[in-house]
Amino acid sequence: MNSQGFIPGGSADLAVDVELSISAKNLPDKDTFSKSDPICVVFLQQYDKNWVEYCRTEGIRNNLNPEFATKIVMQYRFEEQQKMKFVIYDLDNETPNLDDDDLLGEVECSLGTIVSSANFTAPLLFKSSQNAGQLIIRSEEIGNLKDEVELLFSGHDFKKSKFFSKPDPFLEIYKETGQQNQLIYRSSHIDDDCNPRWPKFFLPLRVLKTKDGLDLNLLIQCWNYNRSTSHKLIGEVRVTTREILESPQTFTLKDKEHPDKSRGQLKLEQSVVRKTYSFLDFISAGGTQLSCTIAIDFTGSNGHPATPNSLHYYTSSSPTHYERAMQAVGSIIQDYDSDKQFPVLGFGAKIPPHGQLSHEFFVNLTSNPFCAGVEGVINAYRHCLPAIELYGPTNFAPVINHVANGFASNHTNGDHYFILLILTDGAITDMNLTKQAIIAASHLPLSIIIVGIGDADFDSMNELDSDNGLLSYLDKRAVRDIVQFVPFRDFLHNPDPRKSADELARSLLAEIPNQLVSFMKSRNIKPKSCN
Repeated sequence: MNSQGFIPGGSADLAVDVELSISAKNLPDKDTFSKSDPICVVFLQQYDKNWVEYCRTEGIRNNLNPEFATKIVMQYRFEEQQKMKFVIYDLDNETPNLDDDDLLGEVECSLGTIVSSANFTAPLLFKSSQNAGQLIIRSEEIGNLKDEVELLFSGHDFKKSKFFSKPDPFLEIYKETGQQNQLIYRSSHIDDDCNPRWPKFFLPLRVLKTKDGLDLNLLIQCWNYNRSTSHKLIGEVRVTTREILESPQTFTLKDKEHPDKSRGQLKLEQSVVRKTYSFLDFISAGGTQLSCTIAIDFTGSNGHPATPNSLHYYTSSSPTHYERAMQAVGSIIQDYDSDKQFPVLGFGAKIPPHGQLSHEFFVNLTSNPFCAGVEGVINAYRHCLPAIELYGPTNFAPVINHVANGFASNHTNGDHYFILLILTDGAITDMNLTKQAIIAASHLPLSIIIVGIGDADFDSMNELDSDNGLLSYLDKRAVRDIVQFVPFRDFLHNPDPRKSADELARSLLAEIPNQLVSFMKSRNIKPKSCN
């Protein structure tokens, strides 16, 4: 008889989920009139030795000793050497493009080295040799606590910080480990309010308990925000996991130097444990279908399709970069789409029969936009080119609204999730309308992935990729991040086109699982198998 769990000829997955907490000390000061504004970007090394961004922390203003609240969750495999690189930048602008930001220092190591250390510490290197401070990483196995806690806090009777000035309070929550307290949450600050009410937020239950499910001691601190980061502590309170899980509760904030002195009240208005579901929970059999719409840029800046220097020029042995991107993404998405039908839209061209300019036409030039599989998509694209006139300008809003209003708005119950792949060679002409379209679509089951084709300046495109904060325009703000942008040229270093395509697809699709889950959570949708 075989031992329990023994599968001859099989292969066990020994992956363990780990969470990394990142901080740094003694960073160099790059700013003239203030301190550096650090952010940590995490890269993973691929099989071809190239580095691909995995995730990044939040940016912190004016701080040479940052403790980042963003946690990095990944799978650790004992049998693999998982090479990582942690790069600290000084943020100089609000865009996610780090090319113009100052490099403060970096560390290369393996995940195995990190998890084998109680507190991994390494010198940050700048220009290969110069010591630029220290990087500290604490790792922790996640365990089986998969649920999360929805929390809502408010403050009451905070004293004015000055005679005419009310405080700008924010919260920090730490778990007390016996050595150095570990930051698990930092809220936004509320302007000018002695009775603040912070937005609801979620904490994984695993950060509030040990991996064995035991309660922890927690420290909650309330600070008065200062733009120069010389924040002043309003008060603090020590609580347990059990107290956090029971609401409503009112805690007295105490003065750190004079514990018998009250600094106001902190009320836990709501604490609800909610079951969490993964991407796989939703797309498993009988669950959510993924559907991908492809939008292709046919503006004149691509060059005449009949000339070899055109981005739309192809031969039987040399597909265009547009085709390669469609193949890379479509071949993965179609595995999750039961009918494998792709709507394909074009924009920026004059179309038959009368030569009218269109920013939203069906590439197969019929009344039905669907193409069968990736092969059908590429065939429609090739047959379309000789029949249209490349023109302009580059407008995104029509194709975004087409997918949002024509598809996604009709499936908000979780049965479908939509992906819009936009392939473009240049800057957006209708940027303000595009922002409005994305913000409106952020309420819907939709993700937008944009591939920049060619060597154009794509800086304006990075504004839509909300890695440093949710997209906003005028008085409207997106409810979640739904855009991912990458330039195709970043993936042409590999001489093997198949490997370049694999890298492109991984980078483009990396955020889709979390974006899908965030939509389901926003609508309180459960997988069908759980209803």
